[in-house]
Amino acid sequence: MNLLLEVLPISIVAGLGTGLGGLIAVFCKPGRRSFGLLMGGAAGVMITLAFMELVSAAWEQAGYLTATLGFAAGALFMLTVDFLAPHIRFGERETDVFMLDNRDRQGDGLRKTIYAQRLLRRQRKQRRNIIRDRNLYRTGMLIAIGIAIHNMPEGIAIGAGYMHAPRFGYFIAVAIALHNIPEGIATALPLYKSGVYRWDAFRAALFSGLTEPIGALLAVTLLATFRDLVPAALAFAGGVMVFITLDELVPAAREHGHQHFTAIGIILGAIFVFLLSGIFGPV
Repeated sequence: MNLLLEVLPISIVAGLGTGLGGLIAVFCKPGRRSFGLLMGGAAGVMITLAFMELVSAAWEQAGYLTATLGFAAGALFMLTVDFLAPHIRFGERETDVFMLDNRDRQGDGLRKTIYAQRLLRRQRKQRRNIIRDRNLYRTGMLIAIGIAIHNMPEGIAIGAGYMHAPRFGYFIAVAIALHNIPEGIATALPLYKSGVYRWDAFRAALFSGLTEPIGALLAVTLLATFRDLVPAALAFAGGVMVFITLDELVPAAREHGHQHFTAIGIILGAIFVFLLSGIFGPV
């Protein structure tokens, strides 16, 4: 019970990163390059954390076979999840979030823009949702579902890291919190652009991150009984993170942002993990 109470707060903090991203989306509305930089940063955090910390720790504790099998199991698990519960990825059907359609730049697009602005003002006054773009609304909701699905195995990484060493759990939670910020932006921005009221879009991003504690608590409950599985669980979490990074984050970053900004973001994310590793010290 004490272990559950100890890991719950840090997993909640990690999950709240999506809420912070939601706030950024509805108040700052980042552009294409900013989004590419942020998603690149999230990718750099995830892939560096996976190989430098999770898989490395599993390898040192239990050898290369356990690390390899655990890593493969994590990647296959996420592939299965994506197959059984398909959702719109960050990089698909989101063009309207970051750029206007050509038709909106000429001809009767001006009338549509004026009408949309009036609807937005009315929405803000009445504090209710006026959906202007059903496709964009559906995109935002499916992204929120996808992020909620992905955050649960990320919570497993926090729980497994904490069972390995509490400082390691804190380290992973901080890194994942940073990674969750762009995911919150990817959730809230299309919802807000579709006509969803600002605070409702924020809440969708916030709640999509709160599946993180569920994964963390499940991992701690299992690993408290079967402590020999901790190395395999670390490698499993690494496989999950690498799959998400390659399947979702990098394609989204490159599609919606300048590729140089994506590369810079990945490097900055890796640097952030290096610095965190130095701050928290060896575990």
